[in-house]
Amino acid sequence: MRTLVTTHFVSLDGVAEAPGGEPGYRHTGWTLDVEPDPAVYEAKAREQEEAAALLLGARSYEAFAAVWPTMDYFAKFNAMPKYVVSSTVTDPEWNNSTVISFDDVAALKEGDGGPINVTGSIALTQSLLVAGLVDELRLTVFPVILGSGRRLFPDDAEDKVKLTLAESTAFSNGVQYQVFRRQA
Repeated sequence: MRTLVTTHFVSLDGVAEAPGGEPGYRHTGWTLDVEPDPAVYEAKAREQEEAAALLLGARSYEAFAAVWPTMDYFAKFNAMPKYVVSSTVTDPEWNNSTVISFDDVAALKEGDGGPINVTGSIALTQSLLVAGLVDELRLTVFPVILGSGRRLFPDDAEDKVKLTLAESTAFSNGVQYQVFRRQA
């Protein structure tokens, strides 16, 4: 059985929308307001190196597919299998990409292989949390309160999700890297 890991940049109030400067959002690029610490991105690089596959929603897939094939940063993204949960993406062009339905995610987890990482994909992460399919949350928490924007966590879940803190690292710029695992 594979582990499904979600990984996100979030503000203290749980906003995960547009952390890297994506156009069209009120607080776009909010992570860029925090003094850079290379150790934060080293932690993110380790996390991506551990991944055996990516699971993305349509919007994140389209944004990533437009830039990652030309980048050396996390070059492994280009070679690894990518699964796109979408009813709108029909012919993915990014190398090793396959479109699947949400109902296929549980079977994907049951297969052989290493961890499946969900990066970005707020709506997909929310649906995965509600369905009980997330094994681990990896949050890079920035010391900022945005007050508005799409939040990572669903507000319509019927049940609470109990987590155990498995790892916590504080960086010199106030950013915290936290790994939470779902309780059995």
